[in-house]
Amino acid sequence: MKTKKEKSFDTVKMMRKIRDKINNETQNMTFDELKKYINLRIKTSGFKPIGE
Repeated sequence: MKTKKEKSFDTVKMMRKIRDKINNETQNMTFDELKKYINLRIKTSGFKPIGE
């Protein structure tokens, strides 16, 4: 019988929390507003988008 290990970090729970937060912030945005939101988040994150 296998025993379950106690997780120190739950990746699925974190991803769902992040996804829900983004969905709540963007639910009533138009396509253009959503593009601006994404571009702003990319610029402020410090990450470089793939292909640039």
